[in-house]
Amino acid sequence: MNYVQSKSAAQGYSDVQWQARVDLAAAHRCAVMHNLHEGIFNHLTMRVPGETDRYYQIPFGTHWSEVTASCFMEVGYDGEVKRGEGIVERSAYCIHAPMHRDLDHAAAVFHTHMPFASALTRLEDQHIKPIGQTELGTMMKTGYDEGYEGPGLDPAEGDRLAKACGDKTVLLMANHGALTVGNTIAEAYDRLYYLERVAQVQLYAMWTGQPLRHLPENVIEKTYESYRGSSMRYGDRPNAAWHFDALKRILDRKEPDYAE
Repeated sequence: MNYVQSKSAAQGYSDVQWQARVDLAAAHRCAVMHNLHEGIFNHLTMRVPGETDRYYQIPFGTHWSEVTASCFMEVGYDGEVKRGEGIVERSAYCIHAPMHRDLDHAAAVFHTHMPFASALTRLEDQHIKPIGQTELGTMMKTGYDEGYEGPGLDPAEGDRLAKACGDKTVLLMANHGALTVGNTIAEAYDRLYYLERVAQVQLYAMWTGQPLRHLPENVIEKTYESYRGSSMRYGDRPNAAWHFDALKRILDRKEPDYAE
C-alpha cells in the first residue's frame, strides 16, 4: 500500500478523492507562494470525484498558507455541508456551485483577486494584447465578463458567470478579478499562474508609456496552431501536469504538511 492509499484508507476516502484533496491543498499553498491570494478570501474549489452534487471548499476563515488535504468540506450544490465541518463562505458557494454544476470542463474552478490580473480588469479595456507568445497562449483561452453587478451573494451570479465563461477556460471579470477552470487542478492552476504573469508583463509594458509592439496576424495564427498541436507537449503529458508536479516538489521540501 502506497502513501496515498494508506492516507485515503485512514481518512475514509477513495484514492482519487484523497489525491484531489492533496492537489487542491497544494494549489492553495502555491497561490500564497506566488502572491495570488487575498487575505482569507477568494476561492479554489474542485468537484468531489465520484460524486455529482458537491465540491471541495475550505472552511471560511482558513488562511491559504495553512490549508491541508484533510481540512476541506464537501459542500453540496444546495449550499449545505455534506461532509466535514466549518462555515461555507457565501460568495464561494454562489459563484462556484453553479459553475461546477453547469460547465463540464469546470471540475476545478479557481477565482482570485490576484493583483496584476485584477489591475487589468480596472482598465476601460481589460483585454490581453497580442504582444508575445505567452500572451497568445492565454488569449486563445480567455473570455471577458464586462458586467460587474456587485458581490456574488446569489447563485444567479454563478449562473451568469458560467454563461460568460462558456467554453473558455480563463475569465477576466471587469472591476473584480479573474477566474480559471480546468478538468484538473493542475490545468486550473497553470492557467491562473500564467494569466497573472501575462497581466504583469502587459502592465509593465504599458507603464513605460511607449507603444505596444503587436504581433502581426500571420504570426498570431501560426502561434495558435502551435499551441493547438502536440509539438509543445513532452512525454505525452500536458505541460500543466509537469508544471504542477514541479510545484508540489517544492512544497514537499518546504511545506510537506500540505498533504496531511
